Amino acid sequence: MPAAFAVFTAGLLAFHRSVPNSVGRLGSLLEAFLPWLGLVVVALLGRALLCRSATALVALLLPAAAWTYLFGGLLLPGAKPGARDLVVVQHNVSDENTDPAGTARVLADAEPDLIALQELVRPALPVYERTLAPDYPFHTVQGTVGLWSKYPLTGVRVVDIKPREITETWSRGLRTVVHTPYGDIAAYVAHLPSVRVRASGLASSWRDESAGLPGRAVAAEKLASVILLGDLNGTVDDRGLAPLTSRMNVAERGFAFSFPAVFPVARIDQIMARSATVGHIRTMPPTGSDHLPVTARIAVR
Repeated sequence: MPAAFAVFTAGLLAFHRSVPNSVGRLGSLLEAFLPWLGLVVVALLGRALLCRSATALVALLLPAAAWTYLFGGLLLPGAKPGARDLVVVQHNVSDENTDPAGTARVLADAEPDLIALQELVRPALPVYERTLAPDYPFHTVQGTVGLWSKYPLTGVRVVDIKPREITETWSRGLRTVVHTPYGDIAAYVAHLPSVRVRASGLASSWRDESAGLPGRAVAAEKLASVILLGDLNGTVDDRGLAPLTSRMNVAERGFAFSFPAVFPVARIDQIMARSATVGHIRTMPPTGSDHLPVTARIAVR
Protein backbone atom coordinates (compact mmCIF):
# COMPACT_ATOMS: atom_id res chain seq x y z
CA MET A 1 0.00 0.00 0.00
CA PRO A 2 2.74 2.62 0.77
CA ALA A 3 4.29 1.87 -2.62
CA ALA A 4 0.98 2.47 -4.40
CA PHE A 5 0.44 5.75 -2.53
CA ALA A 6 3.99 6.78 -3.40
CA VAL A 7 3.36 6.24 -7.11
CA PHE A 8 0.02 8.08 -6.87
CA THR A 9 1.66 11.03 -5.10
CA ALA A 10 4.40 11.14 -7.71
CA GLY A 11 1.73 11.24 -10.39
CA LEU A 12 -0.04 14.18 -8.74
CA LEU A 13 3.21 16.10 -8.50
CA ALA A 14 4.46 15.36 -11.98
CA PHE A 15 1.13 15.64 -13.79
CA HIS A 16 -0.83 18.11 -11.68
CA ARG A 17 -1.74 20.04 -14.85
CA SER A 18 -3.62 16.96 -16.01
CA VAL A 19 -6.02 17.08 -13.05
CA PRO A 20 -9.14 18.62 -14.62
CA ASN A 21 -10.68 21.89 -13.50
CA SER A 22 -14.05 21.08 -15.04
CA VAL A 23 -15.42 19.67 -11.77
CA GLY A 24 -14.99 21.86 -8.72
CA ARG A 25 -11.74 23.28 -10.10
CA LEU A 26 -9.94 20.35 -8.50
CA GLY A 27 -6.79 21.11 -10.49
CA SER A 28 -6.48 24.60 -9.06
CA LEU A 29 -7.32 23.31 -5.58
CA LEU A 30 -4.50 20.76 -5.80
CA GLU A 31 -2.07 23.35 -7.14
CA ALA A 32 -2.87 25.76 -4.31
CA PHE A 33 -1.39 23.30 -1.82
CA LEU A 34 0.99 21.39 -4.09
CA PRO A 35 4.17 21.91 -2.00
CA TRP A 36 2.49 20.24 0.97
CA LEU A 37 2.54 16.92 -0.85
CA GLY A 38 6.08 16.79 0.47
CA LEU A 39 4.58 15.95 3.86
CA VAL A 40 2.83 12.98 2.27
CA VAL A 41 6.22 11.76 1.08
CA VAL A 42 7.61 12.09 4.62
CA ALA A 43 4.63 10.23 6.09
CA LEU A 44 4.99 7.45 3.53
CA LEU A 45 8.69 7.19 4.33
CA GLY A 46 7.85 6.64 7.99
CA ARG A 47 5.31 4.00 7.06
CA ALA A 48 7.75 2.25 4.73
CA LEU A 49 10.42 2.15 7.43
CA LEU A 50 7.92 0.86 9.97
CA CYS A 51 6.84 -1.88 7.58
CA ARG A 52 10.43 -2.52 6.49
CA SER A 53 9.25 -2.48 2.90
CA ALA A 54 12.08 -2.21 0.39
CA THR A 55 9.55 -1.90 -2.43
CA ALA A 56 7.92 1.12 -0.79
CA LEU A 57 11.29 2.75 -0.17
CA VAL A 58 12.23 2.39 -3.82
CA ALA A 59 8.82 3.67 -4.92
CA LEU A 60 9.28 6.74 -2.72
CA LEU A 61 12.14 7.83 -4.95
CA LEU A 62 9.52 8.83 -7.53
CA PRO A 63 7.59 11.44 -5.46
CA ALA A 64 10.80 12.58 -3.79
CA ALA A 65 12.37 13.27 -7.18
CA ALA A 66 9.22 15.00 -8.46
CA TRP A 67 8.95 17.24 -5.39
CA THR A 68 12.65 18.11 -5.57
CA TYR A 69 12.34 19.00 -9.23
CA LEU A 70 9.38 21.29 -8.60
CA PHE A 71 10.35 22.89 -5.30
CA GLY A 72 13.87 21.93 -4.32
CA GLY A 73 15.33 25.07 -5.90
CA LEU A 74 13.22 27.25 -3.61
CA LEU A 75 15.22 25.95 -0.65
CA LEU A 76 18.59 27.06 -2.05
CA PRO A 77 20.26 30.25 -0.76
CA GLY A 78 19.40 33.43 -2.59
CA ALA A 79 21.88 35.36 -4.70
CA LYS A 80 23.93 38.10 -3.09
CA PRO A 81 22.54 41.63 -3.40
CA GLY A 82 23.43 43.28 -6.71
CA ALA A 83 24.13 46.83 -7.73
CA ARG A 84 20.85 47.08 -9.67
CA ASP A 85 18.55 45.56 -7.08
CA LEU A 86 15.23 46.98 -5.96
CA VAL A 87 13.78 45.83 -2.64
CA VAL A 88 9.99 45.62 -2.76
CA VAL A 89 7.32 44.79 -0.20
CA GLN A 90 3.83 43.44 -0.87
CA HIS A 91 1.14 43.42 1.82
CA ASN A 92 -2.62 43.09 2.09
CA VAL A 93 -3.02 45.23 5.21
CA SER A 94 -6.64 44.06 5.87
CA ASP A 95 -9.60 46.38 6.02
CA GLU A 96 -10.06 45.27 9.66
CA ASN A 97 -6.52 46.19 10.74
CA THR A 98 -6.66 48.08 14.04
CA ASP A 99 -3.00 49.16 13.98
CA PRO A 100 -2.24 50.80 10.63
CA ALA A 101 0.60 52.88 12.09
CA GLY A 102 2.32 49.79 13.50
CA THR A 103 1.78 47.96 10.22
CA ALA A 104 3.37 50.80 8.27
CA ARG A 105 6.38 50.84 10.59
CA VAL A 106 6.93 47.08 10.15
CA LEU A 107 6.95 47.51 6.38
CA ALA A 108 9.24 50.54 6.43
CA ASP A 109 11.70 48.76 8.72
CA ALA A 110 12.66 46.53 5.78
CA GLU A 111 13.86 49.69 3.99
CA PRO A 112 12.28 48.73 0.66
CA ASP A 113 12.24 50.91 -2.42
CA LEU A 114 8.58 50.14 -3.12
CA ILE A 115 5.66 49.19 -0.86
CA ALA A 116 2.42 47.90 -2.39
CA LEU A 117 -0.69 47.76 -0.21
CA GLN A 118 -4.19 46.37 -0.64
CA GLU A 119 -7.42 46.73 1.33
CA LEU A 120 -6.75 50.37 2.06
CA VAL A 121 -9.84 51.82 3.69
CA ARG A 122 -10.60 55.53 4.00
CA PRO A 123 -10.24 55.86 7.82
CA ALA A 124 -6.80 54.21 7.84
CA LEU A 125 -5.38 55.82 4.69
CA PRO A 126 -4.20 59.07 6.36
CA VAL A 127 -2.33 56.98 8.95
CA TYR A 128 -0.42 55.08 6.27
CA GLU A 129 0.31 58.30 4.40
CA ARG A 130 1.55 60.08 7.49
CA THR A 131 3.66 57.19 8.78
CA LEU A 132 5.30 56.37 5.44
CA ALA A 133 5.77 59.95 4.21
CA PRO A 134 9.25 60.57 5.71
CA ASP A 135 10.86 57.74 3.75
CA TYR A 136 8.41 57.43 0.85
CA PRO A 137 7.66 60.90 -0.56
CA PHE A 138 5.94 59.50 -3.65
CA HIS A 139 2.75 57.49 -3.54
CA THR A 140 -0.51 56.84 -5.31
CA VAL A 141 -3.75 55.25 -4.15
CA GLN A 142 -6.43 54.10 -6.58
CA GLY A 143 -9.50 52.63 -4.99
CA THR A 144 -8.30 50.25 -2.30
CA VAL A 145 -4.77 49.63 -3.63
CA GLY A 146 -1.72 51.83 -3.35
CA LEU A 147 1.99 52.10 -4.02
CA TRP A 148 4.57 53.99 -1.95
CA SER A 149 7.94 54.73 -3.54
CA LYS A 150 11.31 56.29 -2.84
CA TYR A 151 11.39 57.35 -6.49
CA PRO A 152 9.10 59.60 -8.53
CA LEU A 153 5.92 58.18 -10.01
CA THR A 154 4.22 59.29 -13.22
CA GLY A 155 1.56 58.00 -15.57
CA VAL A 156 -0.71 56.77 -12.80
CA ARG A 157 -3.92 55.14 -13.97
CA VAL A 158 -6.52 52.68 -12.83
CA VAL A 159 -6.34 49.16 -14.25
CA ASP A 160 -9.80 47.66 -14.49
CA ILE A 161 -9.71 44.11 -13.12
CA LYS A 162 -13.38 43.89 -12.07
CA PRO A 163 -15.27 40.71 -13.03
CA ARG A 164 -18.36 41.34 -15.12
CA GLU A 165 -20.80 40.09 -12.48
CA ILE A 166 -19.68 42.70 -9.93
CA THR A 167 -21.85 45.76 -10.47
CA GLU A 168 -20.94 47.92 -7.46
CA THR A 169 -17.95 50.26 -7.23
CA TRP A 170 -14.84 48.10 -7.21
CA SER A 171 -11.37 49.46 -7.95
CA ARG A 172 -8.46 47.14 -7.17
CA GLY A 173 -5.82 47.72 -9.81
CA LEU A 174 -3.35 50.44 -10.74
CA ARG A 175 -0.43 51.07 -13.03
CA THR A 176 2.30 53.68 -12.71
CA VAL A 177 5.83 54.33 -13.92
CA VAL A 178 8.59 54.31 -11.30
CA HIS A 179 11.59 56.40 -12.28
CA THR A 180 14.37 54.39 -10.63
CA PRO A 181 18.14 54.96 -10.88
CA TYR A 182 18.20 51.91 -13.18
CA GLY A 183 15.60 53.17 -15.62
CA ASP A 184 11.84 53.46 -15.85
CA ILE A 185 9.80 50.52 -14.61
CA ALA A 186 6.08 49.96 -15.06
CA ALA A 187 4.64 48.95 -11.69
CA TYR A 188 1.27 47.24 -11.35
CA VAL A 189 -0.58 46.68 -8.09
CA ALA A 190 -3.54 44.31 -8.06
CA HIS A 191 -5.94 42.67 -5.65
CA LEU A 192 -7.80 39.82 -7.31
CA PRO A 193 -11.13 38.49 -5.96
CA SER A 194 -11.11 36.00 -3.13
CA VAL A 195 -11.59 32.28 -3.61
CA ARG A 196 -13.50 29.91 -1.35
CA VAL A 197 -13.05 26.21 -0.64
CA ARG A 198 -16.47 24.59 -0.51
CA ALA A 199 -17.85 21.08 -0.46
CA SER A 200 -18.28 21.36 -4.21
CA GLY A 201 -14.63 22.33 -4.69
CA LEU A 202 -12.83 25.61 -5.27
CA ALA A 203 -14.93 28.68 -6.11
CA SER A 204 -12.50 30.76 -8.16
CA SER A 205 -14.33 31.88 -11.31
CA TRP A 206 -14.20 35.60 -10.42
CA ARG A 207 -10.51 35.32 -9.52
CA ASP A 208 -9.73 33.53 -12.76
CA GLU A 209 -11.63 36.07 -14.87
CA SER A 210 -9.98 38.96 -13.04
CA ALA A 211 -6.48 37.52 -13.54
CA GLY A 212 -6.88 37.78 -17.30
CA LEU A 213 -7.32 41.57 -17.18
CA PRO A 214 -3.94 42.55 -15.67
CA GLY A 215 -2.47 39.77 -17.78
CA ARG A 216 -3.62 41.57 -20.90
CA ALA A 217 -2.44 44.91 -19.52
CA VAL A 218 1.04 43.50 -18.92
CA ALA A 219 1.08 41.97 -22.38
CA ALA A 220 0.32 45.39 -23.89
CA GLU A 221 2.80 47.26 -21.66
CA LYS A 222 5.32 49.15 -23.78
CA LEU A 223 7.99 49.52 -21.11
CA ALA A 224 10.30 46.52 -21.07
CA SER A 225 10.70 46.29 -17.30
CA VAL A 226 7.55 45.48 -15.35
CA ILE A 227 6.90 44.70 -11.69
CA LEU A 228 3.59 43.29 -10.49
CA LEU A 229 2.78 43.28 -6.78
CA GLY A 230 -0.44 42.07 -5.31
CA ASP A 231 -2.71 39.85 -3.34
CA LEU A 232 -3.64 37.53 -6.19
CA ASN A 233 -5.57 35.04 -4.05
CA GLY A 234 -3.69 32.20 -5.70
CA THR A 235 -0.31 30.54 -5.72
CA VAL A 236 2.10 30.69 -8.64
CA ASP A 237 1.38 27.00 -9.32
CA ASP A 238 -2.37 27.63 -9.65
CA ARG A 239 -3.35 27.53 -13.32
CA GLY A 240 -5.93 30.25 -12.60
CA LEU A 241 -3.07 32.75 -12.50
CA ALA A 242 -1.61 31.57 -15.81
CA PRO A 243 -2.50 34.85 -17.59
CA LEU A 244 0.08 36.46 -15.31
CA THR A 245 2.57 33.69 -14.52
CA SER A 246 2.94 32.88 -18.21
CA ARG A 247 4.16 36.43 -18.85
CA MET A 248 6.14 37.16 -15.70
CA ASN A 249 9.11 35.82 -13.76
CA VAL A 250 8.30 34.56 -10.28
CA ALA A 251 10.53 34.19 -7.24
CA GLU A 252 13.45 31.81 -7.72
CA ARG A 253 14.01 31.15 -4.02
CA GLY A 254 11.77 30.91 -0.97
CA PHE A 255 8.27 29.65 -0.16
CA ALA A 256 7.07 32.69 1.84
CA PHE A 257 3.68 31.27 2.79
CA SER A 258 1.69 34.41 3.60
CA PHE A 259 -1.86 33.34 4.40
CA PRO A 260 -3.45 32.99 6.85
CA ALA A 261 -1.09 34.85 9.15
CA VAL A 262 -1.86 32.66 12.17
CA PHE A 263 -0.81 29.50 10.30
CA PRO A 264 0.38 30.27 6.77
CA VAL A 265 -0.25 27.45 4.30
CA ALA A 266 0.00 29.25 0.94
CA ARG A 267 1.63 32.28 -0.64
CA ILE A 268 -1.18 34.20 -2.25
CA ASP A 269 0.71 37.50 -2.03
CA GLN A 270 2.92 37.68 -5.07
CA ILE A 271 5.90 39.59 -6.45
CA MET A 272 6.46 39.10 -10.18
CA ALA A 273 8.57 40.83 -12.80
CA ARG A 274 9.27 41.02 -16.52
CA SER A 275 12.76 41.78 -17.86
CA ALA A 276 13.93 41.49 -14.27
CA THR A 277 14.68 38.65 -11.87
CA VAL A 278 12.82 38.10 -8.62
CA GLY A 279 15.31 36.71 -6.12
CA HIS A 280 14.65 35.26 -2.69
CA ILE A 281 11.13 35.99 -1.41
CA ARG A 282 10.48 35.85 2.31
CA THR A 283 7.82 36.76 4.81
CA MET A 284 8.16 39.63 7.24
CA PRO A 285 6.99 39.90 10.87
CA PRO A 286 3.22 39.78 11.39
CA THR A 287 1.16 42.95 11.47
CA GLY A 288 -2.46 43.62 12.34
CA SER A 289 -3.48 41.88 9.10
CA ASP A 290 -4.62 38.34 8.39
CA HIS A 291 -1.83 38.21 5.77
CA LEU A 292 1.91 38.26 6.34
CA PRO A 293 3.89 40.83 4.36
CA VAL A 294 6.33 39.46 1.79
CA THR A 295 9.49 41.06 0.47
CA ALA A 296 11.94 40.28 -2.29
CA ARG A 297 14.89 41.73 -4.18
CA ILE A 298 14.35 42.36 -7.87
CA ALA A 299 17.44 42.48 -10.07
CA VAL A 300 16.76 44.96 -12.85
CA ARG A 301 18.41 44.03 -16.15
